[in-house]
Amino acid sequence: MVAAEREALSARREQAKRHWQEKVNADLYITIGMGTCGLAAGAGETLTAVEAELKRRNLQARISQVGCVGMCSYEPMIEIQARGRPRINYGNAVAGNVPEVFAAYFEGAPLRKSVVVGEAVSILIRGNGRALHSLSFVDPDTHEKIPFHRKQLRIVLSNCGLINPESIDDYLAVGGYEALEKVLTSMTPEEVIEEVRQSGLRGRGGGGFPTGLKWKFARQTQKWPKYVICNADEGDPGAFMDRSVLEGDPHSVIEGMIIAGYAIGASQGYIYCRAEYPLAIKRLKIALAQARELGLLGDRILGSDFSFDITIAEGAGAFVCGEETALMASIQGERGQPRPRPPYPAVSGLWGQPSNVNNVKSYAYVPRIIRLGADWFRGLGTERSPGTAVFTLTGMVNRTGLIEVPMGITLREIIYDVGGGIPQGKQFKAVQTGGPLGGCLPEAHLDTPVDFDSLQAVGAVMGSGGMIIADETTCMVEFAQFFTKFVCDESCGKCPPCRIGSTRMQEVLERITAGEGKPEDLDEIRWLAQGMQKASLCALGQLAPSPVISTLRHFEEEYRAHIEEKRCPAGKCRALITYEIVAELCTGCMVCARYCPAGAIQGEKRQPHVIDPDLCERCGLCKEVCNFNAVIVI
Repeated sequence: MVAAEREALSARREQAKRHWQEKVNADLYITIGMGTCGLAAGAGETLTAVEAELKRRNLQARISQVGCVGMCSYEPMIEIQARGRPRINYGNAVAGNVPEVFAAYFEGAPLRKSVVVGEAVSILIRGNGRALHSLSFVDPDTHEKIPFHRKQLRIVLSNCGLINPESIDDYLAVGGYEALEKVLTSMTPEEVIEEVRQSGLRGRGGGGFPTGLKWKFARQTQKWPKYVICNADEGDPGAFMDRSVLEGDPHSVIEGMIIAGYAIGASQGYIYCRAEYPLAIKRLKIALAQARELGLLGDRILGSDFSFDITIAEGAGAFVCGEETALMASIQGERGQPRPRPPYPAVSGLWGQPSNVNNVKSYAYVPRIIRLGADWFRGLGTERSPGTAVFTLTGMVNRTGLIEVPMGITLREIIYDVGGGIPQGKQFKAVQTGGPLGGCLPEAHLDTPVDFDSLQAVGAVMGSGGMIIADETTCMVEFAQFFTKFVCDESCGKCPPCRIGSTRMQEVLERITAGEGKPEDLDEIRWLAQGMQKASLCALGQLAPSPVISTLRHFEEEYRAHIEEKRCPAGKCRALITYEIVAELCTGCMVCARYCPAGAIQGEKRQPHVIDPDLCERCGLCKEVCNFNAVIVI
């Protein structure tokens, strides 16, 4: 590396660190969560209200936008730190609550509308003599981690909520691009690959293939040009892990891709990101422009002989393009359909050239591994699944959001300790891991460790990181039908086992939930699933039956109740439920009759009412509006 370029980067980093310290140690420093979840909850209006409140109080402050800290159910969130006072994070800080937040922070006034999330602290995670900053929250009174963060370990998410994602100086101030400088000055490509291989990092896109081994195969293929591809086509319902990383810390992904390019001998990279992520794409474009300006992308990076650049390719929303060969076809301008493998991308990928495809989180780990060392990373998690796992925790759980936990933590710990358990005191029923192609596990498997091998052993998958919780009110047949419908809609149609098999399976499930199921339907489901798993071209078709087969394995009695008794135990399938009014509880208030869209409720005022089952549309409005719990499902 030419000394001048290295000295220029070093000077910029020192300047960035000074500016960072000036900002965080200002008389008044305020951050506002401006990820998609925050903006959807009104963070833009909150920012305007904060500026107005500062003006009203005649206060000067440094305001910084940050990414999602993971506590999405508390958005919008703002953090305030005045000199000599603690850093306090407030949730539900909509524009109308901002004056109350300021009064609480500066004057100790009681809070009525907003929530004190906790005292924000920057913790240090050390490895190989280096430090990694990570944001966490502690209780202002006890100074212990709040329950949501108590069992988390933020590595990939360490900068999310800590830095301004649109500022390369913020990224430099917390160690950004140190790993790239290290590999260009003191490591050969083979040494980089070996460091990643020794770390035990496995791909976080769902397959869990060893990242270092994948890079090694691409390096060994003697054919040029080569390509580095980031799979940011996150299409799972309820999943937003990759989006949050791209919105909150885009430079970490870019740095990881540049290092991968150096390791395998590529000069061009592509980030394939779905167009439904406009904020992620906007921040990626800003980050790429900033990296080029500093000589971190482009020709002869930092004066070395290595040249590399990155292009963003926007996907049109096809779930199948999350499969790497379909993704590459889409980048080439072709219809997004998988192709048979082998040859694998490391030998023949984009435009028939050697290519390396990894997930957003996989690339984001790389700079941390290079900086802190392979031994540090291997010391986290389990022996066969080192590191951490990033999940979106959604569904019937008290604390929904984005979490990062050490591999090996149990499902029970995630759901009850991190997620706070099931709302309204209801009973846990099932957890689906791995998104729409994952498997459902009942309560008996709650103590299963969360890692690639343990989940696979009990019939589930790690997947890319979606985790959906179902409570006792969930009909598992309807649950499986929802995801089968998703697969039918998203199948590319190229291979018959997936295209026809998913359609036939959906038809069987529709029959069962409509009360027209037959005992032989269960055998047909198993037969269809076997054919799809063995003969489908790609993982979409091979894993498509997983929600159905796993629910059938663990909740067969529910299927049989639908088929043999024409009854939905959860009371969710319209065709299999009947609404009835309990005469002893009915006061004749007429509310249910007024709301009934079918005119199916009859009765005199102050007299018990009845529901005509022939007219009832089973919409459930009567049960929702009854103030006396007189309407029941039978």
